[in-house]
Amino acid sequence: MIDSQSVKTTESGGIRGYDAGKKTKDRKRHIITDTNGFLVHAVVHSADIQDRDGAPMVVKDVRYSFPWLRHVFADGGYAGDKLRQALTKTGDWTIEIIKRSDHAKGFIVLPRRWVVERTFAWLNGNRRLAKDFEHTIASATAWIFMASVQLLTRRIAKP
Repeated sequence: MIDSQSVKTTESGGIRGYDAGKKTKDRKRHIITDTNGFLVHAVVHSADIQDRDGAPMVVKDVRYSFPWLRHVFADGGYAGDKLRQALTKTGDWTIEIIKRSDHAKGFIVLPRRWVVERTFAWLNGNRRLAKDFEHTIASATAWIFMASVQLLTRRIAKP
């Protein structure tokens, strides 16, 4: 599963961009998780990059680390031919867009989509990731991976 999250930044500086959807000047975290919700890869970039433009960066990095992965689930923000063409350049990927039914009223749980949202909730449980306090992109990305390692070690320790 792939998704992004806009995160408010502090006044520490670093790369930031304007997210028109949220109307804030932030950074975005793009993550790919497995079907259990464990982090596979993460990329942090300025918020002015749309989801369908940021996804090829994440998929390109995942391709070399996990060459057996081939199928990606995504939400409606990733729909379009531009992303499909970018994915075919990086390998033999298929993307499945999970959309909400037009006839549904109120809140409904979308299949597969809740997994990546749960991962964001797990990561935001760490105080350091509630807001982006980092000056560099590399440091912000490292904190995401450290939070993921912490989550995995707690899961292993509790049977």
